[in-house]
Amino acid sequence: MKRFNIKSTFTTLIFLMVMSVSMNAQEGTVTVNQSPEIDKLLDLKKDISIEAERFKIQIYSGSRSAAEAAKANFDVAYPQYSSSLEYETPNYKIWVGNFRSRLEADRALIKVKRKFTSAFIFKPGK
Repeated sequence: MKRFNIKSTFTTLIFLMVMSVSMNAQEGTVTVNQSPEIDKLLDLKKDISIEAERFKIQIYSGSRSAAEAAKANFDVAYPQYSSSLEYETPNYKIWVGNFRSRLEADRALIKVKRKFTSAFIFKPGK
């Protein structure tokens, strides 16, 4: 086994410290000239992609009175999630949340299924 050479290690360390101090980055400025319509298009794309990638949980589908009862029950049990009553012929549905990712929706579904066993995740189409 080689012996540890303190003198060469110390010399290398000093050399690296001197080199790192003497290095300088280049400085400069960048000017971007673009049409203001590009910003409008980027904002529009962001709005569209936000809505397109959302997930919801459906906890009920059926009659209006039972849907209203399920919504009230849900709102008391899970105040951290928003819920809405939706009508799709011929049923009233209770939709929960507006989750940005499938993982976020899966985590919420685990909690919601404790009380609403028929709940499932879906992507609403518009």
